[in-house]
Amino acid sequence: MAESQTTNHDPPTGRRVIVGLSGGIACYKVAQVVSRLVQGDVEVTVAMTDAATRFVTPLTFEALSGRAVYSSQWQHVESHDPQHISLARAADLMLIAPCTMDMLAKLAHGRADDVVSLIASAVDWSRQPMLIAPSMNEVMWNQPSTQRNLAQVKADGCEIIDPGEGWQACRTKGKGRLAEPDVILDAVMAKLQP
Repeated sequence: MAESQTTNHDPPTGRRVIVGLSGGIACYKVAQVVSRLVQGDVEVTVAMTDAATRFVTPLTFEALSGRAVYSSQWQHVESHDPQHISLARAADLMLIAPCTMDMLAKLAHGRADDVVSLIASAVDWSRQPMLIAPSMNEVMWNQPSTQRNLAQVKADGCEIIDPGEGWQACRTKGKGRLAEPDVILDAVMAKLQP
């Protein structure tokens, strides 16, 4: 079966993207996103929360991106500069996928206690697109706190890649599952166009 390609955009070669993963089973879907971006000559740097590394290993994303993966705010992979500042300055865009309920709350309230939220705190949301792709079960998605946090990050300049509906890991059906890789790629590619 041929791989689906829904985007009409040419790959934006030479661009730099940070992909942040927070802990959820949907981390496996992001491997395809990273692979397709790299195939389009996009330089992808991956950052993972500790919880994300329990679902998919950093080695998977190192192999796909060809770059070191950041999994600790205390680790300086490429230099002695504070990694969150140098990474953020160099990026054309940051994507957080999956963005869990907890990560969404961190973004909305300015918490930076893991490598993904720390890097996000150093991205200039007024200049560099910040895309988040929420992923959680339907009850969590519909919580008043989640909806308040979504409204806050939108007001702050984040763009939301809406979650889909369907079967969830908690054995229920509903809204909240991570958008499909093609949908995420379309959103990223659209933002990376000159």
